[in-house]
Amino acid sequence: MSNTTDKALLPAGMQDGLPPEAAREAGAAARLVSHFDAWGYGLVKPPLMEFEENLLYGPGLAMAKQTFRVQDPVSQRMLALRPDMTLQVARIAGSRLSNSPRPLRLAYSGQVVRVKGSQLRPERQFGQVGAELIGASGPAADVEVVLMAVEALESIGAENLSVDLGLPTLAAFVVQDCTFTNAQAQDLRTALNRKDSAGVAALSDVLGDRATAALLAMLDAVGPAGAALKKLNAIDLDADAAALRAHLAAVTSGILSANPRIQLTIDPVENRGFEYHSGVTFALFARAVTGELGRGGRYEAGGVGELESATGFTLFMDAVLEVLPLTEGRKRVYLPIGTPADDARKLRSEGWRTVAALDASPTTSNDVEAEARRLNCTHLLEKGTVRDLN
Repeated sequence: MSNTTDKALLPAGMQDGLPPEAAREAGAAARLVSHFDAWGYGLVKPPLMEFEENLLYGPGLAMAKQTFRVQDPVSQRMLALRPDMTLQVARIAGSRLSNSPRPLRLAYSGQVVRVKGSQLRPERQFGQVGAELIGASGPAADVEVVLMAVEALESIGAENLSVDLGLPTLAAFVVQDCTFTNAQAQDLRTALNRKDSAGVAALSDVLGDRATAALLAMLDAVGPAGAALKKLNAIDLDADAAALRAHLAAVTSGILSANPRIQLTIDPVENRGFEYHSGVTFALFARAVTGELGRGGRYEAGGVGELESATGFTLFMDAVLEVLPLTEGRKRVYLPIGTPADDARKLRSEGWRTVAALDASPTTSNDVEAEARRLNCTHLLEKGTVRDLN
């Protein structure tokens, strides 16, 4: 293996961003943040690393196994490399912005790194863009973030979007009076995630008749929002679980009232990826992509202080780029040696990408044109006039 090839190798799940895709991602992220700003969400910029005990605090404990750690040679304390920016925004809200009026609306954009990828997303480093609404507990807050996420994606060209609402804590309320071993609890969670009715029924001796019937009915209440809610409303639930169901119904109604075009489904038992969420969750999908474009939901936010109710979402930029239409790149014009600086500035102000000759080696007009083509230019400045090379 050559030395050059060896230096190009990267760890599994890491990759270089190259032109024009890197610019395409940066542009899409900037437009999304601008859209959030129009909704009143101010941009924050958390650091890449934080002290471990601050980042992996409270809800952040759910991300501990996905977090790289390193010892800080300055403080001799352990640092954590962020696996998710939501945790940092929650920490900022509960510390630096603890005295800011609520509800607090914050947006973010940046790279995260995780210990392991998944089957659908093998990348261990990827871009996140998102927003958090902190200090509001009512259904209107959940409605706002879902509508904003959909509208933002549509504004940059995403089409055929759908939203899957979830309520991962509902099952926990249904079985709160049941006594499980750790193995039985894991078997139940696996069965619910796999939509395995037989697996749930096999635990009926532990669950009891009422909890078993409720969980089986919840597994059946998966699908288009209207039909799913009708099935959920027919389940016999205790007061706490019924309150969660009512919140979900209010969020569903609010979303469809504001934007009846949204394709809305409900899955009340899905828990994977929502480990630190405490209420209504949602995942964003597009017809052209197998995995999620993003996900979000309600959680308890806070840094080292008191927790407060929050909701928000994260968009995964690698997935988002897959659903965006390919746009024609900006045209590149080659500037022969001696082109006046004013002419170059004028072309750039008109939207051209200029590529200037750095020496006089191309001497004939044919040589100049060949050099322009070699440098992937689409146009050539010739005697003050831009000529198309195609």
